[in-house]
Amino acid sequence: MARSTRQITLDAPRNRGGMLSRTPQPSSDRFGRFSESFARAMGTSGFLIGMTIFVTIWLVWNSVLPEEWQFDPKATNFTLLTLILSLQASYAAPLILLAQNRQDDRDRVQIEQDRQRAERNLADTEYLAREIVALRMAINERSSEVVTRETLRSELKAILEQLDGRDTHGDGGSRSEKPERAERSGRSERSSS
Repeated sequence: MARSTRQITLDAPRNRGGMLSRTPQPSSDRFGRFSESFARAMGTSGFLIGMTIFVTIWLVWNSVLPEEWQFDPKATNFTLLTLILSLQASYAAPLILLAQNRQDDRDRVQIEQDRQRAERNLADTEYLAREIVALRMAINERSSEVVTRETLRSELKAILEQLDGRDTHGDGGSRSEKPERAERSGRSERSSS
């Protein structure tokens, strides 16, 4: 078997001949950034002022100076200037449209992100509103169940009477415990006042 005499290099990917064998392809992102910067530059007042100065100098140069110095004479209706401006317009229009398309794509992504954020905010707001309603309901239940001193005293007296009633019916309580319970209930009434 014949072995390959080609030396393996670690600086190039496998099964590729390296940079020289690939056909160069322009990056669409790089070209898109270029088109945006071009469109942004054309939309400035500096560009308009510069273009106006350029055209004015061109027209004055080719109208006033002697014919030997004119490279686009007035007699030919400034054909070269017309061609230059037409060429500039033919390249400017597609580049501006490309920049607008890229901006539309970014706006679409931003709108989707804003919509998702708004949905999350709405869900959070609804959750918080439900929690506030639950807290209000719990507070209302608690306020309706507020125990006043009078209610507490009457409840304690009823419990004390039930306990005294058990002792008199022979629940194992002695007569000596009754005065102690009465004394304890009297202390609890005074402490709750």
